[in-house]
Amino acid sequence: METDYLQVAEEVGEITRRAGAAIMEIYGTDDFGVEHKSDDSPLTKADKAANDVIVAGLNALTLRAPIVSEEGKDIPFAERRQYTRFWLVDPLDGTKEFIKRNGEFTVNVALIENGRPVLGAVYVPATDELYYAAQNRGAWRADGERLRAASFTLQDAGLRVVASRSHLNEATQAFMDGLNEPEIVSRGSSLKILELARGEAHLYPRLAPTMEWDTAAAHAVLLEAGGHLVDDGTGKELVYNKEVLRNPEFVAYGAVSEGQLSC
Repeated sequence: METDYLQVAEEVGEITRRAGAAIMEIYGTDDFGVEHKSDDSPLTKADKAANDVIVAGLNALTLRAPIVSEEGKDIPFAERRQYTRFWLVDPLDGTKEFIKRNGEFTVNVALIENGRPVLGAVYVPATDELYYAAQNRGAWRADGERLRAASFTLQDAGLRVVASRSHLNEATQAFMDGLNEPEIVSRGSSLKILELARGEAHLYPRLAPTMEWDTAAAHAVLLEAGGHLVDDGTGKELVYNKEVLRNPEFVAYGAVSEGQLSC
């Protein structure tokens, strides 16, 4: 029997809710247990707790696949390259925002098939908002609202551009300077991509480093809402499960014509 990916997306959404509950338990304490990884990025008790919940939840699903997680063990590329389907997980995207207690952090789980995000769930623990999508089945908020990205052209005045609270650099500023009187909106974590999927913003240039788990789940949602998330150098949709799990510089778009994508 053919797998109903939208149903699976809903089940994964419930797993992200449980992970979010584990995060919020720690959010309400005075001790986040902050450590620093080899790249100096922060790691907290909440990252670990959420990862444990997600791994257990995914392993209990009928649809089984290997799990690649930011907080999991490194899997050699010689093994990963054999994966035609796998889960890609960021148990707490926006750890810096979590530590700052500004609420702008998310739980992200995507299913990758042949390098493409075909299913994604993103949960916002601080506001109890859940979004999910499945390929060719649409992007949805858990209350039943279908998400649709905003239509626009790059020449339009007053485009809403989302940018990172923690990673605004000169290249991003130069991109925004080429637009017609844009309105800048700061957001943390994968909330930036969700702004586009909900039709509340138009562009998100990320001309700075990110990892594949940072984008995959929200990318799945954005695609089904009618948007794109493309390599800034080639204008092609981002692909996943590369030898190095780092994204190229990219731009996320709402429902702009494909002829206007970066190239």
